[in-house]
Amino acid sequence: MSFPKYPAYKESGLKWVGEIPTGWNLSQLSFVFENISSGTTPSANNDEYYRGNIPWVTTGELREAEIFSTEKNISSGALNVFSALKIYPPGTLLVAMYGATTGRLGWLGVDATTNQACCALAYPKNVHFKFIFYSLLNAKEALLLLSSGGGQPNINQEKIRSFRIPIPPLPEQQAIASFLDRECGKIDALIAEQERLIALLAEKRQAVISHAVTKGLNPNAPMKDSGIPWIGMVPEGWEMMRVKNILLTIEQGWSPQCENYPRSSDSEWAVLKVGCVNTGIFDPSENKVLPETLDGNENLQVRAGDVLVSRANTRDLVGRSAVAERNYSRLMICDKIFRLRTRPEFCLPEYLSFFLQSSAGRHVIEIAASGASQSMVNIGQGTILEMLFPVPPVEIQRHILKNLNCNDEAESIGNANQFINLAYERRAALISAAVTGKIDVRNQNKANAA
Repeated sequence: MSFPKYPAYKESGLKWVGEIPTGWNLSQLSFVFENISSGTTPSANNDEYYRGNIPWVTTGELREAEIFSTEKNISSGALNVFSALKIYPPGTLLVAMYGATTGRLGWLGVDATTNQACCALAYPKNVHFKFIFYSLLNAKEALLLLSSGGGQPNINQEKIRSFRIPIPPLPEQQAIASFLDRECGKIDALIAEQERLIALLAEKRQAVISHAVTKGLNPNAPMKDSGIPWIGMVPEGWEMMRVKNILLTIEQGWSPQCENYPRSSDSEWAVLKVGCVNTGIFDPSENKVLPETLDGNENLQVRAGDVLVSRANTRDLVGRSAVAERNYSRLMICDKIFRLRTRPEFCLPEYLSFFLQSSAGRHVIEIAASGASQSMVNIGQGTILEMLFPVPPVEIQRHILKNLNCNDEAESIGNANQFINLAYERRAALISAAVTGKIDVRNQNKANAA
């Protein structure tokens, strides 16, 4: 669908915005919100502070959505003791200021307070909070360029207060917000449908993989007891081995502070993000460019046959693996990824990766995963190295891999993931065009109603 443009434009003076409609202005956020502040963290030594019913938002709960409840609540007593704690009303925008979540957004659906890492934009003045939400969502990369700090980016309240965005008249803000709510809702529904399909296909595919790497493809093969309860019987001629005995090396990479965008060509140095292995298929586009002030490490470049395993992620994603099919110049592994190189006379890299994705491999990984919260858990090298798994002769491994790689579910999952990526790109492009005035959607709500 194409949308009309505004009749006339002017230069905004902001490189990331470009031209804006002549009736729009630029404004600092401090001019359009009465209160921009943050909260604090009550002492964990006093349980009474956390026995109330007042929602207390942390940055881990900012997921670009409305917030109705929180993992922890605080008491009125905590409010009385800690003057930095304030109750913000529904419609307050929240921006994460510190660490890996910097730039994440949310808005309150109930009265709530926050910790010190959330910047609250409360009591809007002649602006629609949902329009500002979409504007900040579009401006995330520009906001992160203002960040400072060592290993993780940080922004502060002053930088948020002085941040400038395009502001149309209030009726246009309301029209744009309504348009984006509706159109993004449609896109999100399509994405959710594809994600449900992927979950069903992945469950079926894991069953196929699990059977193939523990039972083989010959239903008439004589079997023997593996000695491992969660593996059970395996074909005779397969040898139970620890992963460490079929490896040449295991190592992890480097995670310097990088730019917040992927590289545009192989001539740039970049560091992989842990999400590059989430689907079981290596995704080299999941990377961040290394700053020009830092030198790349040639020894950490991804090479053909590297088995890449996430060592830190959510419980569902930690231990996910994928294999690089070719060399990737100047693309380095990060410190949240293990790189395994197998001994080819014992085990093919793709076969090891499939076992790690099987129910037997996931059983070991999920039991071993540890961490302070479910949002981020870790596994050590020992979890992988000491894992026992059935190893068939290499020729049988090749036969199994050929069967698994031709599997219909794998192709369908790939197609669904491609659809999702394109949908997210469409969503981001639509938001950007609407909140910077590149398209005129003022009459779209009327047209939709008609």
